[in-house]
Amino acid sequence: MVEAQTWTTRRMSNPRLDTTANDQVLDIPATPPGDVRNNNAYTGGSYFSPTVTTALIIASWYCSNIGVLLLNKYLLSIYGYRYPIFLTMLHMIACAAYSYASINFLEIVPLQHIHSKRQFFKILALSAIFCFSVVCGNTSLRYIPVSFNQAIGATTPFFTAVFAFIITCKKETGEVYLALLPVVFGIVIASNSEPLFHLFGFLICVGSTAGRALKSVVQGILLTSEAEKLHSMNLLLYMAPMAALILLPFTLYIEGNVAAVTVEKARGDRFIFFLLIGNATVAYLVNLTNFLVTKHTSALTLQVLGNAKAAVAAVVSVLIFKNPVNVMGITGFAVTIMGVVLYSEAKKRSKFISLFASLLALVILVLSLPGCKFLLSMNRIYETQKFESCRIYIGYID
Repeated sequence: MVEAQTWTTRRMSNPRLDTTANDQVLDIPATPPGDVRNNNAYTGGSYFSPTVTTALIIASWYCSNIGVLLLNKYLLSIYGYRYPIFLTMLHMIACAAYSYASINFLEIVPLQHIHSKRQFFKILALSAIFCFSVVCGNTSLRYIPVSFNQAIGATTPFFTAVFAFIITCKKETGEVYLALLPVVFGIVIASNSEPLFHLFGFLICVGSTAGRALKSVVQGILLTSEAEKLHSMNLLLYMAPMAALILLPFTLYIEGNVAAVTVEKARGDRFIFFLLIGNATVAYLVNLTNFLVTKHTSALTLQVLGNAKAAVAAVVSVLIFKNPVNVMGITGFAVTIMGVVLYSEAKKRSKFISLFASLLALVILVLSLPGCKFLLSMNRIYETQKFESCRIYIGYID
């Protein structure tokens, strides 16, 4: 009996959970998944929310894109440093150095390697086209205003469609081609009414725009396989030094010993070193912010921002450099930008939206034609009063 009582006492002495008292639940902290930690990283390790960060990146993209244009214009046209090939080579050297540091040390993207000679020569071909486009674009700034340069550059979709048809036989819908008409028509108006029009500057700027379009088409053809595809920052890492080596003999043959000229010029004005280093750095930031905008938003957002960038750059350049503008030039630029927007809408939307966009483009084109003679007459009166020696004539028919 004693043993039984002892056993009962030991069993009854065990503690029991009182579930009738307060129904308390103990919360045990758990480590959140990696994606959640990354998405909420700004709460502990960053000073800005994702929205503010994206806004800052977009602002940086605008500043770098417009800044490199204004710096190039200042150096080549106003400051008197008339060596566009050497300046482009400095851009390529800076892009190579900054890309190497960003990928190997900052690790903004994983490093990719060139796996074959075939891939190497494809990148070399892209580098040659890239050189042609950038050199022509920089050279054009010696002869034409930034605003006119941007108006011509806005016609890139037209050349892209042409090269895609010639090289790959890729046909767009009739609505898409119809939407391109205002793009061409607008630049015709702007060219014929540009007060500072320069034929050579116009032609090489058109060549730069065509080269930019050709590079995008060729890049889509050459680097199509998964094994050969490169991230944009890795592609810049390999293209930039190749482009610098391509440009070296051209700058030595055409422009002479620019390095010695630069050192001699720096003895009287050391500010030129800061200008060149700053200009080359901003040229790299253009590529970096392109990548960051696409990463934080989308490629479509980058395309929309690009359409607006041309207009913003034109306005800023006019405010800074005070180059003359007129009614016809503004009208032509506006028609070109509207055509680019309608072309983008016609490509990405449904058939009904594409048809609507193309019809709207046609309406803009038709409405512009009758108004050309009136706008031209008003423009000629204005030009006669302000620039007596400047005579403009365009033979549009009502």
